[in-house]
Amino acid sequence: MRFVHFKSIDSTNAQAKRYANPKIGEGDFGPIWISADNQTHGIGRRGREWVSNDGNLFCTGLYPQTGSPASAARLSFAAALAVAQTLDTYIDPSLVQIKWPNDVLVNGKKISGILLESGAHNGKMWTSIGIGMNLTSCPDIEGYDTTYLLDHIAPEKINGAEPLYTGAQAVLAILAQKFDYWFTQYNAHGFSALREAWLQRARGIGGDVTVRLPNSTIIGTALGMDEDGALEVRVKSGDDVGKTVKIHAGDVFFSAPVL
Repeated sequence: MRFVHFKSIDSTNAQAKRYANPKIGEGDFGPIWISADNQTHGIGRRGREWVSNDGNLFCTGLYPQTGSPASAARLSFAAALAVAQTLDTYIDPSLVQIKWPNDVLVNGKKISGILLESGAHNGKMWTSIGIGMNLTSCPDIEGYDTTYLLDHIAPEKINGAEPLYTGAQAVLAILAQKFDYWFTQYNAHGFSALREAWLQRARGIGGDVTVRLPNSTIIGTALGMDEDGALEVRVKSGDDVGKTVKIHAGDVFFSAPVL
């Protein structure tokens, strides 16, 4: 595993694509972790801008892809587990939960973002796992409560003689190790290994949920996550009341969303 760091870059995910493309880079599929102090064009899910405040962690892991695109997509759960376990190093693990599919929360507030992308060159496939973690500050995101790591660490553990928190690169070193573990578990044992660990940290299972889809909204009860990573919801209103539906993509809220 290698690490490459930039002072400033358009986005770490874009750099991962450049490394993987033999026409631009070396056709290097990793494992390699790319990080930057600043991103000028950080990208979140569905093309949304990822706000890159100074002091936070912006990184992308580039890994060779051994399965189908669908199997690669499930690595978002591995990334969420890695972020959660990294936070465990610094704060009380009971504060850290995961909201389907990969939003890591501290005290119910969003602290990270994850974006997976994949591609192929010369018949070989790769996956990039973009991760942003709020360490020293958090952006305002409409419809979401946000937080940052240092807000949950006592000042003496930041500024003391032997500080617990020493900066973004130290966090990345832990994160990369945690992700590599779950990447190996997934390839060796399949999604069941991720699913079991994810469910132990899942937020909102058994409770009311609102799911915003591109053309509709589903209100129901979150039942769990199936063997393919879909969120299972029992519908509570509308034409499909009483039915169990599987959500593969959507904005999920376990309290009333901001519409």
